[in-house]
Amino acid sequence: MSNEGKRVKAHYTGTLDDGTKFDSSLDRGEPIEFTCMAGQMIKGFDAAVKDMTVGETKTVHIAAADAYGEYEPAKVQHIPAAQVQGADQLQDGQRFFLSGPMGQPIAATLKDGIITVDLNHELAGKDLNFEITLVEVAD
Repeated sequence: MSNEGKRVKAHYTGTLDDGTKFDSSLDRGEPIEFTCMAGQMIKGFDAAVKDMTVGETKTVHIAAADAYGEYEPAKVQHIPAAQVQGADQLQDGQRFFLSGPMGQPIAATLKDGIITVDLNHELAGKDLNFEITLVEVAD
């Protein structure tokens, strides 16, 4: 029976191919809740949960294209630090956040008088692995 369109709760642990853990609902002690196949999750995660049953645990490998997409060099911008208010208060090599047009944080780094803004998701271009346990399904 498909979980498509249903509210589900799942526990998961996400790792990179080298075994590095990048996130886990278990560490927070609370499962993630979302509507399955509604575009709230990365494609590969949604697809993995779609046909699971409550209590089932599954391990999936998700290619970058079905996770956060491929890394796009065109999404990296370089701005002279002199054009950014307050940049003179930063230290070389420091990572900080700028505010995007809708107030969202955008990671940036200062190096040699240049601020680099990378609009790629930090996991873009990386294949991901998840161990997922479906905890609950609500109609």
